[in-house]
Amino acid sequence: MLVTVLLSLALLGTTEACKGQSSSSQTGIVCRITRPAILVLNQETTQMIQKAFQRATYPDIKGERVILFLGKVNYGLYNIQISNLSIFSSQAELKKDKSIDIAIQNVSVIFKGTLQYDYNGRWLLEVHRSVDFEIDASLDLQINTQLNCNAGRVQADTSDCSLSFHKLLLRLHGEKQPGWIEKLFTDFISFTLKLILKGQVCKEISVLANIMANFVQDKAANFLTDGDIGVDISLTRTPVIKGSYLESHHKGFLTYKNQSSSFQDSTYTPNLLGDSRMLYFWFSDKVLSSLAKAAFLDKRLMLTLTGDEFKALLENKGLDTTQGILQKIFQISSISDSQVVVQSLTAPLITCTLEGTVVKSSVSVEIQLLHQDQAPTVAFSFEESQESIQDFLKILTTMVGMPVIISRLEPALTTLLNSKGLDLFDIINPEVLTKQGYLVLQMDFGFPQHLLQDFLQTII
Repeated sequence: MLVTVLLSLALLGTTEACKGQSSSSQTGIVCRITRPAILVLNQETTQMIQKAFQRATYPDIKGERVILFLGKVNYGLYNIQISNLSIFSSQAELKKDKSIDIAIQNVSVIFKGTLQYDYNGRWLLEVHRSVDFEIDASLDLQINTQLNCNAGRVQADTSDCSLSFHKLLLRLHGEKQPGWIEKLFTDFISFTLKLILKGQVCKEISVLANIMANFVQDKAANFLTDGDIGVDISLTRTPVIKGSYLESHHKGFLTYKNQSSSFQDSTYTPNLLGDSRMLYFWFSDKVLSSLAKAAFLDKRLMLTLTGDEFKALLENKGLDTTQGILQKIFQISSISDSQVVVQSLTAPLITCTLEGTVVKSSVSVEIQLLHQDQAPTVAFSFEESQESIQDFLKILTTMVGMPVIISRLEPALTTLLNSKGLDLFDIINPEVLTKQGYLVLQMDFGFPQHLLQDFLQTII
């Protein structure tokens, strides 16, 4: 059902989409969700169908008919409510360049309420009756969903929605002679009731689609925002539906405070991603450089070590702190009263290649003396552009710098992503592949039950 489409959109991250119908050349991020993922997401279709039936409002049904021997009969069905809702199965299919078709089979539901009717009986007696009723219905539901853009956002168009009834039986409680009355009113109301049920259920499905779209967009925006750093994931084109996958194309532009980056030379083509895994993300290395630039602007690319930590790291790597430039550094003052500050002087440039990811940046290292109740003073400093210490910096970077940065970056990123709820997803066998000019993240996943439950809680 709709959960298939909407949770797919959750993974696609449809925030502020289709703004100005941007060019595909601006694409920095692509998300592809494949047919195996659609089948997993379809597992919990029944919960969304139940919500649609439960949230739908069923108006009173009133009418009048002229019946032989009875004359004019006025009737009304009031306070219609549902119970005993069950769903046998659901299926989802991708229709190339068209829609996501969702078939719900054998929905069984009982509608309850009050039937009131009146007519003029024999000897001009007026008959007024009010009895409780049940309508036992069995039906199939077909929803063919198109993904469109509307008012700057992705919209799931569920207007192609139909109900097919297998059974519609009326039962009356408290009627002395229910047989002919049941038959009479079943004929009266069946056509009208079918139209009302179709209209109300399909309308509620459309309402849920819009609520879920906003819910998903807020989640995606929050996931890609940290402090003043954000990513503009406006769509650069309408979502693509093929026989084996859904695909969305996003800008991936950096947003930092009032600044924004952009580019116009996307290299993405559909053959860069497969369809054997459930979920694929394609990132231009320009997007990665933008994120690094944001971290630089936000002064996050800085590492501070105590003097003792710095010395221990060097010694653990087998470096002699009593020789050469290291001797000069550690002769300055008591190592316990100092700190080492490493920071980028320029925004890093990240380039993806077949061999891996290359990061280029200018870096400075300062040995600072600590003073009680005073700001630290710089006792020793050097930058990577100083030729006299190139060999030392290479050794320091490869043997000490990178291992320390990675050891601290990994848990920091994990903590950040988990704070956004990443740890709640059942991610299976993720792989990161670096190619020339881009990076691919591919994975399988279990059903994101927490995302569905969070959404269901918002519409209680």
